[in-house]
Amino acid sequence: MGIRIAMVGMVEENRHPYSWCAVFNGFDPKAMAECPEPGIVQYLNAEPPQNLGIPGARVTHIWCDDPAAARHVAQASLVPNVVQRPEDVIGQVDAVIIPTDIGFEHLERARPFIEAGLPLFVDKPLTDSEDHLRQFVRWQSEGRAIMSSSALRYSIEFEDCRRRMSEVGEPRLITVTSVKSWERYGIHAAEAAYPFLESGSWLSVANTGVGQSNVVHVNHASGVDVVLAVIGDMHGSFGCLSVYGTKGSINTKFADRFTALKRQLLAFVDYLRSGRPPFAFSETVELMKIVIAGMRSRDESGRRVLLSEIEV
Repeated sequence: MGIRIAMVGMVEENRHPYSWCAVFNGFDPKAMAECPEPGIVQYLNAEPPQNLGIPGARVTHIWCDDPAAARHVAQASLVPNVVQRPEDVIGQVDAVIIPTDIGFEHLERARPFIEAGLPLFVDKPLTDSEDHLRQFVRWQSEGRAIMSSSALRYSIEFEDCRRRMSEVGEPRLITVTSVKSWERYGIHAAEAAYPFLESGSWLSVANTGVGQSNVVHVNHASGVDVVLAVIGDMHGSFGCLSVYGTKGSINTKFADRFTALKRQLLAFVDYLRSGRPPFAFSETVELMKIVIAGMRSRDESGRRVLLSEIEV
């Protein structure tokens, strides 16, 4: 039968259920053409049919906040079952994906599935609330299977940069750009930079931005400075990464969205099969502290916030 997955939730400005279901199931081109996000249609149509599908895993159930949207995603992405309530998937599937990106909603979206013992993937950011982060940590420490990440962790462009780090000598500065709000898209910038430096060693955050213009300086114990620029309407510059060092520099831009997304979902499926997470949950916790500290710093006029202030 394979692994049965439920896709649960969809919010404004985030149409992930269309593409994420299509990665597993394939799609109907005519119905997908009516997806409200043209970029999804574009990158799905660019893929050869053999690139779609994850062997042994399929999205079998879907629920969206808007019932009409759920029906259309099901038609476009070949999902056989549309349910009336999120909890209706319990007992019908082997795992759940929450593909929404509003962090403060994720605790309650996740709760029924965690309590039912279902493995869970939550879209980035896992949460933007210190209290909620503590609860996720409790659940994970009790043995619940929880994974959350940005697809930029799986970018082939950024992976290539990590292989070429000898070209820069000793790194001194990493910069990453993102778009929209810090609360929802800051994690893209943070998680793009994160694998370049040692985990567990991120120290503090200062956000000198205002409103939808967030310029965030993150200190790392290595002495490497990290600057994350997350600016509301900077759509043309999403996912630009630069690494500067004592001998040279590397610059690239995130481009292959489909491959990063599929690699992310494959990592979750591998987790379901093996029981071994693709990276330590402590990395997600540290990244959420960066997100929360960035919000707190901005709200406190740019005060440098120590990650140790955020207690979990």
